[in-house]
This record gives sequence, structure tokens and C-alpha cells, in this order.
Amino acid sequence: MSRRTINTIDVHAAGEPGRVLIGSHLQVKGATMADRLEYCREHLEDLRLMLLHEPRGYPGLCAVLVLPPVHADSDFGIVVVEQGGFRPMSGSNLICAVTAVLETGTLTVTEPTTTLRVDTAVGAVHVLADIDGGRVTRVTFDNVPAFVVAIDHPLEVPGYGTVPVDIVFGGQFFVQARAADLGIDLVPGAARELTRAGAVLRTVAQRSFPVAHSDNPDINQVDLTMIHGPSPTSGVSGRNAVVLPNGVVDLDDPTTWTGALDRSPCGTGTCGRMAALHARGELALGEPFVHESLLGTTFTGVLRGETAVAGRTAVLPSVSGRGWITAFNQLVLDSDDPFPCGYAMGDLWGSQTVSA
Repeated sequence: MSRRTINTIDVHAAGEPGRVLIGSHLQVKGATMADRLEYCREHLEDLRLMLLHEPRGYPGLCAVLVLPPVHADSDFGIVVVEQGGFRPMSGSNLICAVTAVLETGTLTVTEPTTTLRVDTAVGAVHVLADIDGGRVTRVTFDNVPAFVVAIDHPLEVPGYGTVPVDIVFGGQFFVQARAADLGIDLVPGAARELTRAGAVLRTVAQRSFPVAHSDNPDINQVDLTMIHGPSPTSGVSGRNAVVLPNGVVDLDDPTTWTGALDRSPCGTGTCGRMAALHARGELALGEPFVHESLLGTTFTGVLRGETAVAGRTAVLPSVSGRGWITAFNQLVLDSDDPFPCGYAMGDLWGSQTVSA
């Protein structure tokens, strides 16, 4: 019998758990971050399932692979691991990764501010980490350009009728819809209704609205749904719920309309939301945008300026938030374990069961 062990640092960013793998450079190949993302998709699916599925994971869990940089002036690279697959960028997972590498001394820490540059499959991200007594008290990242693909595009959504949605890119492609247009309240008690609507919206958008990023054409589908609306909290600009996939959605079978909620305000989703608001003339450059999760945690965003992506008007977003280390883990996989890829039971994960 052989045994494999994987060391992880578990962190949460504004409530969203991220499992950080610092030694993952030994498994990922590729000269560019786009190559590495594709390598993960082709060769490391078993690792993704083992990390995120039961018995080692659970539906709300994400992870992030910390890799060597591909540019001489960068400090490290990341590939994001989500329930729906390997992703090019995630704000909450970036915050988790920065918190882990700095608080463990993996990279040199400078107080009161440490400056980093992080490579992703959609471009390099500039990071400022506020440090106090060796603790990371705030992470601010200048994200890759965000842009709008469509505003108020009508989607025919089973169970909901015609819903106007925004298709945006903020590091991943999102379909974003107003909670009021879905007849759902943005409150924790509506979690089941929110995940149901989000699963259907994402699936319809994937099938009916083709997308592709000009710098990496392999990033070519709507990955996530954001449902948004006003917040009852003073000083907060808006509230949202981002729905992560947790199973295969069959539009003809409502029992498969399931998902898991991002516990954080979502960094890349916040960037995309700011891009849509700016396109509508509802968010000025330099105006703070405080985005709230269903837990009441917040990220603060701001648009630093405008640019262009393949001739399309885009904005330059920054987002600030904080992460907290929750555990140092050593995951174990024995060669005779009956679930080397974990499993996903229908009571939590949707209709299908996934196992070795």
C-alpha cells in the first residue's frame, strides 16, 4: 500500500473558504499561465475532485494552486480550483493565497505594506497587503480589466420567464441578474431559491450566449451567476449572492437545479458588477463600491480608470478584503482508499453521485 499526502493551508476570505496548496508547483506543467490552466484541466481533474469533494471537502469549498511565476517581475502564479472546474482568477482565492504565503513566511514580508505581483491565466495582478505584527490585515488587488459583453440581455429562463441579464467579465465570465426580476429576496433564508435560480441562469447563459476572452480564447463560457440587489445595511452599496455549480443541470429536470453559494461578496464578481454599473452611468471612476455578501461581510471596490480589451471598452477595477487562516492540514490518500476522487451525494450536491 502506498500513501500520498498533500499539505494545505485553509483560509477564508470574508467567509469563503479557500484551500491553499503551496507545493502544487511539483504537479503543474506549462510555460505560461494559460498553459498551466489547460494542463490542470487535462491532467489534474482527480486532484480537484479529491480536494473539494467529500470526505475531504464539501460543496462550499474552493482551492488555489500557488505556482512559480512566469514573469521575472512576478512573485508567484495561481490557478483557481472550484467545484465547476479549474478557473483563471478568483478574488477571494487570491486573498486566501496572499494571506497564506505571507503569514507562513513563504515570501518575504515587509511591514506595514508588502507589494506583490501575481500571475494568472488572464494577466498579472498587482497586490498590496497591509501587515500588522506579521498578520495580513487587508489585501487590495488591482485586477485584470473588466468589461461588459451585454447589458439587459433578455434570457428565456425555465421557471422564471424572460429575465434581463448582464453578461460581464471580471476575471471570469458571469451572468448577473437582479433578485427582484427573479422574485427572490437576498437573505440567507432564501439560499435554496437563490441557488436554484442561479443554476438555471448559468446553464441557459452557457447554451445561448457564447463568450471568449481575447487574450485566452480557452476561457470561453459563462462560469458563474451573480444575483444582486440593494442592501439594507447603512454604508453598503449593494448585496449579492454568487452561485457556484455543484452538479450537472438538466433544464428539463428541476430536481437538478442546485448549486452552492459563495460565502464572500466575490472579488471577480464585484469587478464585473462595477463594470456593468459604470456602463450604465451608475458608478463613477474613483467612487467606492462596498459589496456585501449574505453573511454581511464586505469587499470594497473602486474603478481606477478605463482601458480597452480587443476594441471593447473596459475598466480597471481594484478590490480590497481580508482573509483568516483557519487550519493547517495534511490531506492523506491511501492507494486502497475506495474514493480517490471523493464522492458527491445527492443530499448536498445535486442529483448525481460521483465516486471513484
